[in-house]
Amino acid sequence: MDKKLLAMLTCPVCKGELKFDRERNELICYADAMAFPLKDGIPVMLASEARTLTTDERLDR
Repeated sequence: MDKKLLAMLTCPVCKGELKFDRERNELICYADAMAFPLKDGIPVMLASEARTLTTDERLDR
């Protein structure tokens, strides 16, 4: 993921910071415990498409 693009993106729910998870190819918002997928390199920034982080994932940040 391009660092400039990542710096411009914010969580669509809380407008907070996102972290890129290379392993899962997702953008993570720890404040809302949501993971937004990347499909074909394009972030899908819809809350309805995001998955909820597990308790372990929230603690591992």
